[in-house]
Amino acid sequence: MTTLEDIRSLFQSQVPQGWFEGAPTVEADDEEILCVGTLPPGESVDGFRERTRAERMAIAGEVEARFRRKVSWGVERDGATTLFTTLNTPVMTRLRLPERSVLDTLVEAGVARSRSEALAWCVKLVGRHQAEWIEDLREALKGVKHARAGGPTLI
Repeated sequence: MTTLEDIRSLFQSQVPQGWFEGAPTVEADDEEILCVGTLPPGESVDGFRERTRAERMAIAGEVEARFRRKVSWGVERDGATTLFTTLNTPVMTRLRLPERSVLDTLVEAGVARSRSEALAWCVKLVGRHQAEWIEDLREALKGVKHARAGGPTLI
């Protein structure tokens, strides 16, 4: 079973020295791996993107073949994050009328172009304003996974 540490280790061994200040951050789910690094002073986002395109695509090809997930890249510069060609994955939801009404209001107000964009906007808003709480949940889930791993098995 592949772990996030396996993925991070591969990126650390493949990303050339000097691309980023420090090690890039690597996040992953079942469909996508996202690698984001902080640009050194004086490096422009567009310049980095063009200069490293061939190497990034080669690294992505190796990672995609090994882990069977799409790879996306991004950079941080002056506190702003720019993502390159990230994966948009459809997510099935079952929303009741009140929740759909919220999404429809966002669409009608021009905040979003569609219900799916409105839902993405809502998720980003919760992530931004409840980041500490979300992180607490993630930490709690690590304890749950640890407890499950030490529990009885059916086989």
